[in-house]
Amino acid sequence: MAEKTIPLLPCRTIQPVVDFYTALGFETTYLQKSPYAYAVVERGTVELQFFGMKEYDPAEAFSGCYILTDDVDTLYADFRAGLKAAYGRIPRRGLPRMGPLKDMSYGVRQFLMTDPAGNSIRVGRPISEDQGHRAAPKETFARALHVADVFVDSKEDLPGAAKVIDRALGLEDEQPTPAQHVRLLVLRGDIAQRLGDDALAARLLDRAAGIALTEAEREAARDALVRLEELRE
Repeated sequence: MAEKTIPLLPCRTIQPVVDFYTALGFETTYLQKSPYAYAVVERGTVELQFFGMKEYDPAEAFSGCYILTDDVDTLYADFRAGLKAAYGRIPRRGLPRMGPLKDMSYGVRQFLMTDPAGNSIRVGRPISEDQGHRAAPKETFARALHVADVFVDSKEDLPGAAKVIDRALGLEDEQPTPAQHVRLLVLRGDIAQRLGDDALAARLLDRAAGIALTEAEREAARDALVRLEELRE
């Protein structure tokens, strides 16, 4: 037998959701507006179905799904290009929004999107046979990055992540390596931008851009440097 699981996700109004997934390259294979709203979108082997709820509040949503792929970098690039063409920019806060692509401490390389209905769509590729949460490192700045990454891109607790990073950056008796410093500043700038503090984000990102790195350090901070360029577009 061949089985397939299809997520059924809520939305308040169907058309903005369909338009969002159309921008990502999905095809609408079914669309019904009465007697109740329902839509099916498909992209390759990925199928998502949506149903309308008049009293549904996207800001209070907690529904979502995980899409596994063997080429997350290409999907990330394709989705960014589609959103930029449709919206004129990559939405980073509010609804819809799209987060960065990065290697997570629990063995996956992933990014997180939230659609206009507030549904959280994680897209990732396993990079380790062990997808369990790793213990937080003991070294101060590695630990701060580990915890902040989990807060931002797993729990979506932006204020909590900001506190972790601010505490680490405020230390006077310890200093991060240049690669760690760039990663901390870019992540904190990303958080500031998502929270609507564009002035703070610009200052943090300028500081990150001004740090000199060796080739080895640039490789260690690879995803952060890509994100730095994305945030400064």
